[in-house]
Amino acid sequence: MDADAIDLDEFEGMVTQALEDLPDWVQEAVAGIAIMVDDEPPADWHGRGLLLGQFHGVARTRIGSRVPGSLPDRIELYRVPILKVSRTADDVAARVRKVLGHEIGHAFGIAETRLRELGWY
Repeated sequence: MDADAIDLDEFEGMVTQALEDLPDWVQEAVAGIAIMVDDEPPADWHGRGLLLGQFHGVARTRIGSRVPGSLPDRIELYRVPILKVSRTADDVAARVRKVLGHEIGHAFGIAETRLRELGWY
């Protein structure tokens, strides 16, 4: 899809809906994680392919907590790359759910290879 096909407000609405559709126990577990939307990944990201989203923080499965004064854990979803891999608005909504689920998996400490095995890629 074209990057202008779905504006930021509509995209954020899809993210909000995806969050609301999560089971209650998942919503509670990620309540302290900031969910953010940006048009593009950071300019300093130099990985392979399109980056659709990423988790920044400490997995919920690790012992301990955030260091006082540190930034909260966050999940970022990137609108333009998600639109690039989608054909329709329904595809965008489905991809948002999948990317959000993938990043929540990282927040729970699930490795990339395991998430791919489970179909959350």
